[in-house]
Amino acid sequence: MVNFIAGIDEAGRGPIIGPLVIAVAAIEEGKESELKALGVKDSKLLTEKQREDILKHLEKIVKYELVILSPEDVDNALNSENTNLNWLEADHGAAILNKLDVKLNNDIKKCVIDCPSTNIQAYSKYFQEKVDNNETKLQVEHKADLNYLIVGAASIIAKVTREKELEKLKKKLHIDFGSGYPSDPNTKKFLQEHWNNPKLQHIFRKSWETYKKLARAKQQKNLGEY
Repeated sequence: MVNFIAGIDEAGRGPIIGPLVIAVAAIEEGKESELKALGVKDSKLLTEKQREDILKHLEKIVKYELVILSPEDVDNALNSENTNLNWLEADHGAAILNKLDVKLNNDIKKCVIDCPSTNIQAYSKYFQEKVDNNETKLQVEHKADLNYLIVGAASIIAKVTREKELEKLKKKLHIDFGSGYPSDPNTKKFLQEHWNNPKLQHIFRKSWETYKKLARAKQQKNLGEY
């Protein structure tokens, strides 16, 4: 019997534009050194080219699943009384872990999760309730992508996937909105000019305070002019 260790991380939690991607990666126990040899680490510490180069080799030594959540998915979670962004991540993280575990004959014995919540205990309990395999031990930690290679691998998969989704979006719409993060000057300028464009509503997270603040300011200005 082959035992696997898995890691879960996300990319795109903070942006105002584009998807949130969650990935789970798994490798046979004892083979984590192969990840180190590839140069795997937290995706934020790598350049775009490094991430893409590593992923080409990573796909040969790990098994993985991912989910791409739209801005609407994020908004629905934040506007709901029954859930929030942390629970959204946990729900989908557990779902893709369950899916991968089935493919690996229920042999994922341990899963390390990068915790988005300030309350590790509550997040761990909630996540555990969603996991189908009782034999899978969860290890939930802050900054797990920095400390565990398999979580770093998941972060690279999630990050490269999000970057590709953004490029597809830009090509399809023939626009360049920058990185999608509110702190990006290009994104900020784009948001100012297109926040209420009917054709672009699906790319914005309207539950973000940056978006709501801009919408309020523009509407007040329009009322003033009227």
